[in-house]
Amino acid sequence: EADLWLGRIVDQDHVYVNGKFVGTTGYQYPPRKYKINDKILKTGENTITVRVINENGQGGFIKDKPYFLAAGKDTIDLKGIWRYKPGTGMEPLGGPTFVRWKPGGLYNRMISPAVNYKIKGIVWYQGESNTNDADLYSKTFPALIKNWREKWGSVDLPFIYMQLPNFMAPTDEPTESNWAALRQAQLNTLTVSNTAMVVAIDLGEWNDVHPLNKQEPGKRLAQQAFKLAYGEKEIPVSPIPVNQNFGKKKVEIWFENAEEGLTSKNGEPLKYFELSADGKIFYKASASIKKNRVIVWNKQINHPVAVRYAWADNPESANLCSRDGLPASPFELRNGF
Repeated sequence: EADLWLGRIVDQDHVYVNGKFVGTTGYQYPPRKYKINDKILKTGENTITVRVINENGQGGFIKDKPYFLAAGKDTIDLKGIWRYKPGTGMEPLGGPTFVRWKPGGLYNRMISPAVNYKIKGIVWYQGESNTNDADLYSKTFPALIKNWREKWGSVDLPFIYMQLPNFMAPTDEPTESNWAALRQAQLNTLTVSNTAMVVAIDLGEWNDVHPLNKQEPGKRLAQQAFKLAYGEKEIPVSPIPVNQNFGKKKVEIWFENAEEGLTSKNGEPLKYFELSADGKIFYKASASIKKNRVIVWNKQINHPVAVRYAWADNPESANLCSRDGLPASPFELRNGF
């Protein structure tokens, strides 16, 4: 027997080894892990063939995923150049017409039937499809929370949500980012009473909008549930910026959930802080920790008016965290506008 791992494939695949069918997956996100029985492989040359059906856009194999054939103690790496040929050309598949893709579809089919049940709170993980309009999300997300609380008849029903993780190609240079703007809208939603947010800026994958690590997000959601819904105050959660002071040369930022102080991963200097003198153009900045505060400065900038941390689709090098190892939330803070 052998294990055949083929990473991720966009969108659908049918896999054959030596002409024998070994497995298929119908859409792009699940990892491909196929079992090959002991009758298929043979001594010498073996041929693996993958039929890929792509619905629209860029199809094929996703890079930086595990591609290998493993039998017993032997493993063959399958990354590299594969021979291929086009199959049948088709027009791009049209968008889904199911009710769940229509306005109100998810609510009417999945939420409305549940409002007659008593619940302790809500856990919410969503936002990827709203990154093109963070300003709108900053209005619709709090409205959703208010509406669901009304439906369940509880104005303070605990609502715990996951901030978007890192995604897409990493960069170390100041940049604009729709994903960062959406995370800021989620951070701002903490002004709604009895809400809590899980920070996941270290849990994503650059090439997978559905990262495979589900255990750590689940653990962090549970920590927030124990703290917010069940009142266990000693549970560690991620640091969140709560106050700031803009000085002539520097910005001072205070964090909650950092009673034991802040630190950086692996003891390295803080990274991914940026300052702006006009609120439009941002430059890399230095930063240092003083207990539960961070001091940010750039010698070339006088009178900073805005400060950012981890502002990118995938701020891979961001490293501010609590003493418990939980990452601080990305943020943008502005002075006077």
